[in-house]
Amino acid sequence: MRKHHYFKVYDVMVRTTITLDPDVAERIQQRVKESKFTFKEVVNQALRAGLQSDDLAEVHPFVVQPHACGFKAGIDLDKMNQLVDEFEAEESTRKLR
Repeated sequence: MRKHHYFKVYDVMVRTTITLDPDVAERIQQRVKESKFTFKEVVNQALRAGLQSDDLAEVHPFVVQPHACGFKAGIDLDKMNQLVDEFEAEESTRKLR
């Protein structure tokens, strides 16, 4: 006797907010104007097409362009957020006086 496996399939729409670079938003809007598709459909088509690549890094490689920050020796760059927090706390204290 053959055993059957049944899977429940849910058609779930996921709503999310993304921030598009201006050039990307412009290209999507242009596609919407040129086609019969909605903004959402164009975005989904573009994402599906882009995700077809096995390695997205090959499509647009990320290149770090280093530059000298001019920090003096002894400054712990891993604690920059802590330094900013301290400056903000000092500024808030100054404003309250």
